[in-house]
Amino acid sequence: MTENDLSIFNEHESEVRSYVRGFPTVFHEAKGYKIKDLDGKEYIDFFSGAGALNYGHNDENMKQKLIEYIQEDGITHSLDMASKAKGQFLKKFHETILKPRDLDYKIMFPGPTGTNTVEAALKLARKVTGRTNVVSFTNGFHGMTIGALSVTGNAFKRKGAGIPLHHSVTMPYDNYINNTTQEIEYIKRFLDDNGSGVETPAAFILETVQGEGGLNAARMDWLQQIEKICRDRGILLIIDDVQAGIGRTGTFFSFEPSGIKPDIVCLSKSIGGYGLPLALTLINPKYDIFEPGEHNGTFRGNNMAFVTATESLNYWNDDTLEKNVQEKSERIKQFLDEMINSFPKLEGTHRGRGFMQGIACKPEGLAEKVAEKCFEHGLIMETAGPDDEVFKLFPPINIDDEGLEAGLAILKKAIEEAAAEKESITS
Repeated sequence: MTENDLSIFNEHESEVRSYVRGFPTVFHEAKGYKIKDLDGKEYIDFFSGAGALNYGHNDENMKQKLIEYIQEDGITHSLDMASKAKGQFLKKFHETILKPRDLDYKIMFPGPTGTNTVEAALKLARKVTGRTNVVSFTNGFHGMTIGALSVTGNAFKRKGAGIPLHHSVTMPYDNYINNTTQEIEYIKRFLDDNGSGVETPAAFILETVQGEGGLNAARMDWLQQIEKICRDRGILLIIDDVQAGIGRTGTFFSFEPSGIKPDIVCLSKSIGGYGLPLALTLINPKYDIFEPGEHNGTFRGNNMAFVTATESLNYWNDDTLEKNVQEKSERIKQFLDEMINSFPKLEGTHRGRGFMQGIACKPEGLAEKVAEKCFEHGLIMETAGPDDEVFKLFPPINIDDEGLEAGLAILKKAIEEAAAEKESITS
């Protein structure tokens, strides 16, 4: 293709396509935090592949390692056979990520997507405990396959299953009813009361920051209390870190500041480093009880992704990137607070933490209008929440000051225009 023409997609691609409707152009080149379309128009990326590109586009070191691997005819497909690329990744992940954090997990490679690692986690928790139900939380999102949908809160996505979704119980996430003590007591009561109809579940599954659910960030003490509920009752704790992990919240794992140690951790998206499909299910060794081949898949363990993933972990050899994310996160929060105060028409509320922050806008459609204006001015950003009421900042975690400030300037302009349009409509 040489022309920036969407007709081929409109004619031949399924109606289920989504992001192309919000970003109606044909992309071709990308580097770092910038993307270009076929007309040569440049966009700043505050979307990062929905969290699959935490290190930006076409990282030079990862690219070179991948090119070298391809040129030496490194094995591409090997199911779960041993390969040099896999061995190097396992060693690097253990030495650079797990060991320094005093975490002990066996690493399972399910299929290469986020929903695959969630399915593996749910299946294993049920096998370990012999129980059926799993507790999930309001506004949680865990994937689009049937098991993952059963623990997902979004009504629109659940309806897409086409069948009743069973074997899950929904409990209130932190701040869902604006009282942490009340929420924790509510959960305990339902678990312990013989008249509640809720049996002891196999597991709890949750995100520490709900990406698709509206950037709801759980408080650390709430996470600690949830872990205690699980420990006191023999319930496994699964943390879905598919979107909030790999540095997005300021630490490699999003749960690190809370001090909790989940029984199972789900990783995907940016674990591959370069945007190549890869997923991990991290398992407490005492629960590593799947029989050989009991859970498998043709594309578990992507060797090209192992190469780029291993290289990406060099970002974590020291705390430079971590500190950078934490410092810039404060700048993002400061900016968003300024926007809330400067534009009362937003009726805005700050959401999230780290490099997954945004503003929940009360007027219907206003967050979507902000995202639309951003695209017009050269910034790619999406919305989140059950009613798309949150505009969501997801820059690459290694973006430089110049890129961050340029993106925030466009966002401010978009907010001004969207708020002005809202005022003209209502006045």
